[in-house]
Amino acid sequence: MPGNSPNLMINAGLHKPDGIILDLEDSVAPSKKAEARFLVRNALRNVDFYGCERMVRINQIPQGLEDIKYVVPHNVNLILVPKCESVDQIVELEKEIEKVKKQSGVKNNVWLMPIIESALGVINAYQIAKSSKNIVALAIGLEDYTADLGTKRTEEASESFFARTQIVNACRAADIQPIDSVFSDVGDMDALRESVLNSKSLGFDGMGCIHPRQISVIQESFAPDKSDIDKAKKIVLAFNEAKAKGLGVVSIGSKMIDPPVVKRALRAIEIAIKLDLLSENWIKEEIV
Repeated sequence: MPGNSPNLMINAGLHKPDGIILDLEDSVAPSKKAEARFLVRNALRNVDFYGCERMVRINQIPQGLEDIKYVVPHNVNLILVPKCESVDQIVELEKEIEKVKKQSGVKNNVWLMPIIESALGVINAYQIAKSSKNIVALAIGLEDYTADLGTKRTEEASESFFARTQIVNACRAADIQPIDSVFSDVGDMDALRESVLNSKSLGFDGMGCIHPRQISVIQESFAPDKSDIDKAKKIVLAFNEAKAKGLGVVSIGSKMIDPPVVKRALRAIEIAIKLDLLSENWIKEEIV
């Protein structure tokens, strides 16, 4: 949400998103940047976000370096780095973050999520993803990316297929989360749901949203359903039993269950636990 709109920040947590992004970049006019920095600082200090992850999208580096002293000392969880194209930008940003942390006595980690928004950024995605231990995700911004290509976004999304799969691949190789671009039509929930399912099928873990009404659709569509969870549980239990017997593979019905299948099942279970769809002690509960 725009960093110079405090009225939107006050109740943002009531909508129960996974995270709230206070924006200092594109949604704030150049003449309002200084004002937005103070308002975002005050929101981080004083607003109850009801347990949501507290995120700030800074301005593009190097301008965004000026934003750091307004957010790092005030309990920000994660900084989004827009239009990221190189490792050098991350190195420069982290130097500033460490300087501000030292000056203000901040001990907690400040996580990073670079946003890839250009052809060059896509090409360098893996190097960016691996450039810092504080990077926990990469996001893709398709409006700027397609503009950089000289094309436009379409419903079929064929123009961004390469970039999106590159982001997912880079994130999996770096063991961080891939986050898809926002869906801009806030009135079409059916199209949003279809877009989320497509995103999920490509391997994304989440998607940004631009309106509270999108939150539940995105959360529900990314979440594993009951049949997915039950299947994953059967796979893990069968594999654990086979492993205890010294077997490398096992079958359920006519399907062979080997380590890659188990890895996917474990991922589904991990997501289900995070979303409170499954108990952390589910294995013990199943055995009992």
